[in-house]
Amino acid sequence: MSKKTDHFETGGNKDSEETSLEEASEEMVRKRILTSSPTSHRGNSPQASPRFVAVEELMQTAKDVTNMALAHEILVNREFKLKPTELPEGCLERRVKEMMHKTFWECLEAQLKEDPPTYGHVIKLVAEIKEMLLSFLPANHSRLGSRIEEALDLPLIQQQAENGVLDIGELSQFIIWTMGSLCAPCRDEDIKKLKEITDVVPLLREIFSVLDLMKMDMANFAVSYVRPHLMKQSVEYERSKFQEFLDRHPNALDYTEKWLKDTVTWLREARAEGSGGASADSPSHLPINVHNQAYLRLLLWDHVSDPFPETVLMDQVRFQQMQQELEPLVLLSSVLLIAYTNTGEAVSGLPKLMDTLKNAVSVLLADMHTPYFSLEEALATIGEKLCVELSVCLSQHGYPPFSAEQKSNLKGQILATVQPDNKVRKLMESRIQSYFLAALESSQHQSPPPLPGGLLPVSRELKELAIHFSRLVNFNKLVYSPFYRKILNKLQTEEECP
Repeated sequence: MSKKTDHFETGGNKDSEETSLEEASEEMVRKRILTSSPTSHRGNSPQASPRFVAVEELMQTAKDVTNMALAHEILVNREFKLKPTELPEGCLERRVKEMMHKTFWECLEAQLKEDPPTYGHVIKLVAEIKEMLLSFLPANHSRLGSRIEEALDLPLIQQQAENGVLDIGELSQFIIWTMGSLCAPCRDEDIKKLKEITDVVPLLREIFSVLDLMKMDMANFAVSYVRPHLMKQSVEYERSKFQEFLDRHPNALDYTEKWLKDTVTWLREARAEGSGGASADSPSHLPINVHNQAYLRLLLWDHVSDPFPETVLMDQVRFQQMQQELEPLVLLSSVLLIAYTNTGEAVSGLPKLMDTLKNAVSVLLADMHTPYFSLEEALATIGEKLCVELSVCLSQHGYPPFSAEQKSNLKGQILATVQPDNKVRKLMESRIQSYFLAALESSQHQSPPPLPGGLLPVSRELKELAIHFSRLVNFNKLVYSPFYRKILNKLQTEEECP
């Protein structure tokens, strides 16, 4: 009998993942559908009447959104794995579940201690185990399937139990052997531990635990298998599902329309001011400018007060995560630019110093998005630390150390970056935005854009984020470009005929 295949992956519980997605879908539906139209929250727009949805329609909507979200998650998140649900310690559901399990296994143990033993519960468990083992079988394992059917013949087991000749140990050994033949390589240690258990009740309990893990492995293997096939049809699938959603809820693009409209306004104002924000000179180039700039705005989004566009709602957490990764990079590059500007050529071209300063600043900004983090205190500490490091480096290379005035000036400039409108901070933020915009424009040609000045210390992190950002944006563009085109045409018509 051939041993298991090597392409299984560890993962989690499929049911729990579907539950979490359903919860997210219901939350989305509750916020975006059952409430009044989102246009009612904008300025002096007329108040829309609340729309009440039938239970059947709500359930169908939740199901559609869940399916679409699951397919989208599989496609855009290459690290996606199903994971088990961990109920909070002490919660009612967990206590009830633990109590029920404890009662069941105590009842089973009591039955086996009777004289003669009662095997009713054991036979039911064997039936469940048999069903699970058969569900793990690939299509070409008919011989092993026949062997499982023969060894776990339930009528025969029932007859043996009635005649007092049932050998639970022999059944258990066959079950463990079969599990070892079908499980992923990462479960070998679990199978080995099963072979060391001699008591029937603990053994059966652990068998079910390992079978649950094997179900998670199978589910994640299915996800990895379906991903390349799903990719071929993903754009049309998501687009059609969203269109069905939009047909039932016509207001489901209101926030997307506002997002694009605000971007168009910003582009025109930027071009009027001569800032170079809009790189196109002809109307034919307007849509791609709007798309790219609109997605760039998601990296500066106020997630607390500004509703996220509906078309990218499934990726809100990803954009928010990228935003949180970019903010420390903006500060890091700003601080290092200030440090090198104040020090001059004395320390230029010293890669070890750059790494030392970068590591020192990165450590102090690592907790930037935690509740109790104080950016002002961190920047003050960074100023002190950099003054020490730079003074040591200057002394080692024969230069006079920082004077008290130079130290005070350096610390003051670093501390000033706490303000979002600080000139150095705004400059680095603008350069990073330009780099990401160039990454979007060059992604079709597979050639990385040149890195703007001052960003060399964070080049590796920026390149990784830019690749992730471009892939995510380009996939969303493919799916939702028809909807964006309609919105932009509508905006243009409204401007021509106010």
